[in-house]
Order: sequence, then C-alpha cells, then structure tokens
Amino acid sequence: MRILLWYWGRKGAGGQITLSLARALAARSDVDVALSVSAQADLIEDFRRLGLPMDAVPTYSSAAGFALGCLRVPWLARRLRRQAQDFGADAIVSVMTHLWTPLVAPGLARAGLAFVPIVHDAEPHPGDPAVLWGPRFRREVGSARCAIALSESVAAAVGARFPRLPVHRLTLGSPLQVAAPDGPRPGARSGEVRFAMLGRLRPYKGLDLLRDAWRLLQPRHPEARLLVAGQGDLERLAPGLSGLPGVEVRSRWLTEEELPQLIAASDAVVLPYTEASQSGVAPVAHAMGVPVVVTPVGGLVEQVRDDIDGLVARHMTPAALADALGAMCDPARRERLAAGALDSGRRLRDWDGIADALVRILASPDGRVPAGIERDRSEKEVPCREGST
Repeated sequence: MRILLWYWGRKGAGGQITLSLARALAARSDVDVALSVSAQADLIEDFRRLGLPMDAVPTYSSAAGFALGCLRVPWLARRLRRQAQDFGADAIVSVMTHLWTPLVAPGLARAGLAFVPIVHDAEPHPGDPAVLWGPRFRREVGSARCAIALSESVAAAVGARFPRLPVHRLTLGSPLQVAAPDGPRPGARSGEVRFAMLGRLRPYKGLDLLRDAWRLLQPRHPEARLLVAGQGDLERLAPGLSGLPGVEVRSRWLTEEELPQLIAASDAVVLPYTEASQSGVAPVAHAMGVPVVVTPVGGLVEQVRDDIDGLVARHMTPAALADALGAMCDPARRERLAAGALDSGRRLRDWDGIADALVRILASPDGRVPAGIERDRSEKEVPCREGST
C-alpha cells in the first residue's frame, strides 16, 4: 500500500501527528509512505530526517504571506495531484485540515484519487471564527472516499452530516518523544498541588468556569496552585482569574518543547471545556503519567477514564469542577490516578498500533481505491522531489 500523508500547517498538533504516523508507517514492510508538508513547518527538519519521499511546499508564515499564498493554491493543488499520481498513492490522508484543504480536496476526487481526511472537528467551536465554515467543511469532507474521526462524538456528527460516507475511528496518540520524567512531581516535593490548564485560550475552553471553581476550591485547599498558559486574551475570557490566590498566568504561544515541560512540572492537568471534540493535551499528559481533570463534554469523556487515569466532573457547574479538583488534591488518590495515566500513556504512545489501525481502515472495502493497493515492492520506485524552501 502506498500512502501520501498531507499536512500544510506550520504549528501545533497536526505536525506532531504527521511525524509520528510517518515514522510508524515507514517501519512497515507492507507500506510505502510519502509526505506533502509545509516548507515553513516548525518540524520541517524532523520531516527531512525521516528520509522519505517528500514535497515541502511553500505556504506562508504571516498574514501577508497567506494573502499572497492564496494565489498559489491552484498551482499547489496541481502539484499535490502530480505528486500523488507519480507516487502511485492508494490514498491521500489529510492529517489535519488547513485553510487551503477545502480548495484542494475536490480536485483530488475529480482526478480519481482516494482522499481520506482525519476530521478533528465536525462543528466550529463556540466563539471561534466560523465564516464559511459550513461550505468549507462540505467541500472538504464531501470529497472524501471515507473519513476518520478521533472521537465517537465527532464520528457521530460527521455521520449525521454525510449519512452515506463511511466514518472510521482512530486513536489520537501522544507524540513519541513525550515520556514520563523520573522522580517525584515538583508538587510532591513542595507540599503544593500544581494544576495546569494549557493550550490556546478560547471561549469554549471554559476559563470562566475554571475561575468560579477555583474560587470555591482555594479556601478549602490553600496548597493548590494553578498555571494557565497559552495564547489568548485571558482577561476578556475570564476577568479576575489572574488575580485569584495561587494562580499564575503566561499568555503566549507555547512551543512544541514547552507544553510537555509544563505538564511535567504539574501534578494534574485540568480541561474545563464547555464544548469539545477531543483534546490534544490529554494524550500528552497521560504519556507523562499526569492525570487529567475534565468536564463531562464531547470527546473528553472518551479520553479520560473516570477515577482510573483522571477525574470527570459530575456536572457542568463550578461546584462540580471544584469537587473534582479537590478530589485530585488527595495524595493517595492522585498517586493512583497518576499510575493509571501512565498505563494509558503507554497505549497512546503506541504509534505502531495506531498506524496498523490506519492501514486496516484504508484497506477496508470502503476506504481504498478498488485496484492497485497490493504492489510488488520490487518494482521500481518513483521518487517524489522535495520542493525548495
């Protein structure tokens, strides 16, 4: 089977997923894998070190670059189609949507290429920009031979929009380079209990809910500390949170290296979302042996096993979230949940297993092109050139 992994984003989880999938697929004897990635990607050197056939396409690194780059989209679409055809791709897997994906995907279908998107969100998050979201989503997923969702809630939403489209499930794993650190947590040494809420600060992340819960928790557990770190306007989303006792705020973009470092310095991660497809932070936390406290919404309840590798608040109220955070302050319970998180993390770092599931999806009757999926690996390879940066 020949799989072309496509991701033109520059930052965030999409690059990590693409890199982890590419490594695992490249190790298989029954798969050839090629890449189409952004030349401006943060992980471009990591992609190059894989030694795989790769096209590094010029995208953009600024708003002005995006505007100019849109003029190149028809050319880039032809370039992707040509790469897929020259490689003999049995499937083009879009690892995560990009602003240009809906403009390119229909042409792949018209060319007879099997386009398979991994769908992270089936609806726009409340408070996020949603201009033309519906038409863009229909163009992208409507061009797919089948779709892959990372949670049951997203799979159900995709199925409701596209009743005839086969929708499969795949586990959202944790980056391979993330692992649990040795030794006790900083909080265990200091007597504090350190919670962290990390990632982009957006309206649906429930920061106002966290603020109100923290007001209830802190008098009962003065040893509790909270770090809120990520890019966004915290004061607009949760006025007063930064001034509460025990709260530290770092309002800036977190690099690929910083996120696991901050999780490693925490005793628990809290995800107080009011809406969720799934979280990319939860798998990283579990891989590092850090339990997670979540609200009972969307895919979060699929990612966290209540009272095994984390805690799920009983209701979407400040009191219920405060109770869950307070339960995490119990040292014995927290130690047990950390062990459960570490056990879950071993599964989430099994990219060989995730890659095997992807191959089985693509080889299923509703996930592949009808012919050409089995090839004699002794036949001459058609290399893909790497685009200039």
